[in-house]
Amino acid sequence: MTKCYCYIVECADGTYYTGWAIDPEKRVQVHNKGRGAKYTKMRLPVSLVYVEEQPDRVTAMKRERAIKKMTRSQKQKLIA
Repeated sequence: MTKCYCYIVECADGTYYTGWAIDPEKRVQVHNKGRGAKYTKMRLPVSLVYVEEQPDRVTAMKRERAIKKMTRSQKQKLIA
């Protein structure tokens, strides 16, 4: 099993984007080249503000969905 990570990036406009990746650092580089998600493409540059290790892809995707349902203030507490 490959370890995966759930991550949060802060976009240039101050909003957060949550995703999952096998290599979060490399994924952020992809986002910053404008080849990540449609959401981040319009809000460059992005910076990695939170990473959470997950045991596998399925768990990482479930955690991503859970984080996306959080309010902004809940995300800020998680990041802090």
